Amino acid sequence: MRITRAGWAVMTVLSTLIVAMSATYFRFDPETYFTSQRATYLSHRLPLYVHIFGAVTALAVGPWQFSRRLRERWPRWHRRIGVTYLLACLVGGVGALLLAPIAYGGAVSGAGFACLAVAWLVTGGAGLRAVLDGRVIDHRRWMVRSFALTFAAVTLRLMLLAVAAAHLDFRTSYPAIAWLCWVPNLLLACWFTRARPAAAGQ
Repeated sequence: MRITRAGWAVMTVLSTLIVAMSATYFRFDPETYFTSQRATYLSHRLPLYVHIFGAVTALAVGPWQFSRRLRERWPRWHRRIGVTYLLACLVGGVGALLLAPIAYGGAVSGAGFACLAVAWLVTGGAGLRAVLDGRVIDHRRWMVRSFALTFAAVTLRLMLLAVAAAHLDFRTSYPAIAWLCWVPNLLLACWFTRARPAAAGQ
């Protein structure tokens, strides 16, 4: 389950860029809100900022959990960052569940984001339970799956850029993106972390 340096670097850079972009929300300026949702967000600011705070924190610290050097040289910091990450996922997931019913795009989008939130909470909880039980390999597998869902914040924005570049209709594309931003991520993570049979003769 090793992540190559190049893969880790790309993941970290993209995550950091989205964190920097999302940080503008903390100016508490309605002009930074998604235009089509501005009125809705203005009436739901608490769950909006709960979700943003949790998601941004998880996206900022998550990549560092995959640093082998950090795990081996500074295990205490690995644990501290891990606790921060899991708490951020909890906060962000709860906020996402509260926002799902008012998601742009209607019921299909709302269901997609609600399922993402539930999967995010479940994978984080499973990762925590595994490490508390001393099942380190299982813990790593669950945390890869968890961060694949956290990384949906990145893939969602990449898909929005693709929609704009292809001049596709935003309103009809968004409900599909609400699912496509995370389901492939999770499937890829599950494949990447699948149990592999032992080599013959071992």
